[in-house]
Amino acid sequence: MAMMTMIARVVDGLPLVATMQEDEQSGKSVLEYQNQAKMLFRKLGPNSPTRCSIETGPNLFHYLIESEVCYLVLCDKMFSKRIAFNYLEDIAQEFHNNYGRKVNSATRPYAFIEFDIYIQKAKKSLTDRRRNINTINTQLQDVQRIMVQNIDDVLQRGTVLSELDTKTQNLSMLSQKYKKDATYLNRKSLYVKGAVAGIVIIVFILYFWVI
Repeated sequence: MAMMTMIARVVDGLPLVATMQEDEQSGKSVLEYQNQAKMLFRKLGPNSPTRCSIETGPNLFHYLIESEVCYLVLCDKMFSKRIAFNYLEDIAQEFHNNYGRKVNSATRPYAFIEFDIYIQKAKKSLTDRRRNINTINTQLQDVQRIMVQNIDDVLQRGTVLSELDTKTQNLSMLSQKYKKDATYLNRKSLYVKGAVAGIVIIVFILYFWVI
């Protein structure tokens, strides 16, 4: 969330544009943040880093310096730095296109306050981008949860399949054993029948021999 946006001239720290809203989470007056930003502008110079993030309580100042103009935004610490600096790059390009040649001639604070109209549009786009990222992150988390559930299902099915495979192997072994036993009994039956038939023939021969 962009709680405050300010633009200032680096050479003397003169604020050129400012737009802000109350920090409802910390209850801290936005005027206090504004005073901190003004003091920061006065500390800037030619050797200052062109991109920097500065901690202030539960929030961060992010600033970008281009063409001797400083663009600053105040966000909570959880807000994406990449999105914050993309936002600053956006307003920097638009401001330079519209007021770049007028910056050095400005003599009064907030000389280009009408630029707030574009800042409000950029802030809305910033909010939309963060919402989209949050949605994507939520979807990724949902996908991860679905993947875990699917893996668990597969593992459970794997256990069932393993048990089924064991039972199938047992049935196959029993079937083979039954086949061998049936073959053995069949051969044994044929042997017994042959033996009985042989005894009958011998008895028949002996009967006629005696007669």
